[in-house]
Parts: sequence; C-alpha cells; structure tokens
Amino acid sequence: MFKKTIAAIAMMGAALGIVQKAEAADVLNFGIISTESSSNLKTVWDPFLADMATQTGFEVKAFFAPDYAGIIEGMRFKQVDVAWYGNKSAMEAVDRAGGEIFAQTVAADGSAGYYSHLIVPTDSPLNSLEDLLKHGGSDLVFGSGDPNSTSGTLVPGYYVFALNNIDPKTYFKTVLNANHEANALAVANKQVDIATNNSENLGRLKVTKPDALEKIKVIWTSPIIPSDPIVWRKDLDDASKEKLKAFFLGYGTKRDGFSDEQVAKETEVLAALQWAPFKASNDDQLIPIRQLDLFKKKTQILADEGLSADEKTKAVAEIDAKLKALEGKSKTN
Repeated sequence: MFKKTIAAIAMMGAALGIVQKAEAADVLNFGIISTESSSNLKTVWDPFLADMATQTGFEVKAFFAPDYAGIIEGMRFKQVDVAWYGNKSAMEAVDRAGGEIFAQTVAADGSAGYYSHLIVPTDSPLNSLEDLLKHGGSDLVFGSGDPNSTSGTLVPGYYVFALNNIDPKTYFKTVLNANHEANALAVANKQVDIATNNSENLGRLKVTKPDALEKIKVIWTSPIIPSDPIVWRKDLDDASKEKLKAFFLGYGTKRDGFSDEQVAKETEVLAALQWAPFKASNDDQLIPIRQLDLFKKKTQILADEGLSADEKTKAVAEIDAKLKALEGKSKTN
C-alpha cells in the first residue's frame, strides 16, 4: 500500500510538473485534502489560490490526491510545500513529513471548531448512538472516513467505538472507507446504513447536493474539534514563510494597500470555503488531538484480550507518561 501511494505521488508530480522545492520563491505546491470530489474542491479553492499567487508572487499549483496520505507523503517528499489538513492528518505531517503549523482556519460563524457526526438515512430506525448500540451492527454496512481523517475516523473511533469496546471491523457487516462527501451520498442513496461525517461537510452538502442532505439524519454529534490547521514545510526558506504568513493572516482583513472592495471580495472567497479570516497557530494546536489519539490507544490496549497483564501494564504506563507530558505542555500554553 505504501509503495502504491509513493508511486501515485511520483506520477502526479510528473504529470503536474511539480518541482521539489519552493526555496526560489517561484513555485508553491499547495496540498488540499480530499474531503470531497476534486471538481468541487477546485471550485472553492481556485479563487483563493489565485489571490495567493497575486499577493505572494508565487506560481501556486493545487496538489490533489485521492486520499489524505497522498498529501502527507507529498509533503514528506517535498512535492507539497503548504497544505490544508485536518488535525489528525496535520499530526502525521508534523511527525513524519517535516510539517509545521503556522495558521488555523476559523469557521464562518466565528466558532472555535466543528463536529464529527454519525449519519443515517432519514427513514432509518436508528435515532441515536444508544439505538445503534442496542441494535448492533452485524446487519449494517458502515461508511468510515479516511484513516487520517480527524472527524471521519479518529474522533468517532474514540468516542463511539473505543469507549464502547467496539472494533468496527468485526462489529459491522461491512466497513467501507471514503471521503466525507462520498459517505454522505452513500447514506442518502442507501448504499450504506450508517457513516461518519462532520458539520462542515454537511454544510457544504447544503450547497452542492441539497436534495441529498434532505435524505440524511444525524444520530450522534461529538464534542467540538479544533478548526483545521494550515501547515508548511519546516524547511522552507524564511522569506517564503514571511510571505505566506502575511498572506494568510491578512487575507479578508482590512490592511494597508487593500481597498474595502478588495477585502469584501476576499471575504466572499473565504465564505465559499466556510471560513472567516485565519488566525495564527502552531504545533501546540495538536495537543488535544494527540491526547485523544493516546486515549484511544490506551482504551484499545486495556480491552485487548490477547495481551497479558504485564504487557498491558507496560504499554499503558508508556501512554500515561506521554499523556502526562502533554498535560504539562498544555498548562504552559
């Protein structure tokens, strides 16, 4: 699977004429995670990337991949310079692809984040998580998210499954992985019985596929998830970083040299992305995501009947040490 992903990235890089480094401040390859179809994403991202090119002087190229791993690996192999990630995929990019968070999206309504959901067809007898647990999943087809998705996999993986000692692979009749849009349409068309999604994508569906949205019912909502980060390659040159930071943190705000009309147009571009102006951020944004990932692993270890008591004790102690370190770091921020 890993070799196939790398080969696919290499082919995409060759096809798109992607360069390996943006140090010369000429070409910047911007990665966009596959939350929905590339054609839909291009519609809302192209105006933003065009403004980025105009204001920074980069030749900005969009980098799409069939899954989140493609964007992570693209950054690892210096074929992606900056990317929009979810928190889980950003954690992977920071840990193994030389990424660094420098900005964070803000929801159009100013809220601090978004929510993961479980969705079903409107006529499903399931109306809550309790209904699902009572019904069982042996006769249900489940649409899970991308393995590197925060709202599609990590968050429901902990709150829905780990806390209830459920392994989706054995709990459900069939488990399928897809992006948010594909999962929503599969539920609307009754191709799956239940699926993960999130509040942002259901908001997008209201614009792109309103008829499908009417056929979908939310039966579970997670605690709030921090808004998505923007990540650059840590080894980009300082001049390029300064240009990018100025662009992202200024975009859609009143600033010298930009007319009210131009700012209003930028606000419309952000609104199409379901965002307000960005705010500064850093890798500490990932602390709650790291904690959630560790809590999930700890819960799975404790429920693993194949491990001895000593093995569990050792593994849990290692996780607890990491959680304690993260807690200490969180208190200093």
